[in-house]
Amino acid sequence: MSKAEKTKQFIIEKTAALFNTKGYTSTSLSDITNATGLTKGSIYGNFENRDGVAIEVYKHNVGMLRKNLADAFSQESITPSEQLLAFVTFYRTSWPSVFRHGGCPMMNAATESDDTFPALKSQVKLSFENWEKVLSDIIRAGQENHEFRQEINPEEYASLFLMLIEGGILLSKTTGNEKHLNLALDRVSELIAKEIKQNPL
Repeated sequence: MSKAEKTKQFIIEKTAALFNTKGYTSTSLSDITNATGLTKGSIYGNFENRDGVAIEVYKHNVGMLRKNLADAFSQESITPSEQLLAFVTFYRTSWPSVFRHGGCPMMNAATESDDTFPALKSQVKLSFENWEKVLSDIIRAGQENHEFRQEINPEEYASLFLMLIEGGILLSKTTGNEKHLNLALDRVSELIAKEIKQNPL
């Protein structure tokens, strides 16, 4: 990377947790300079404005989440059922530490940017669409190998999984009690076993 690219990456990495904790709309330029030790001129030399930093930080945070999730169910040897269950297991085991760092970047950005930050909202929309595609592709692969029921709609179940999990995250983060997320994950596991798999238990 060039010096400019390294500086830009430094700013993104140094402010990633800050934006996710304090908020993508609430984090100020002064917060950014304090976190990085750089001047405002250095920040503006690498980004058009504060919103530009927020967008790139969001992409970084979601990229890290996507990588960690993908690692959980991307092994070539595991079946579609195992991939979906690995997705559930990731959220069940990893989110205590994620909560301490502000929670889910997609959920945080979605609630903040609804009508106030259109550029960020479009990025969040794209993130959810990408995750829905990942999950629906896994379900479709299970249908193709006759592991999953043929009559189910992959997109509908993928969307339902995301709604349940993100809703569980929201309630658990708000109340400080992980039971809401665990309840959502239990429901997702039940859907996989009883409605998606070809031979439910």
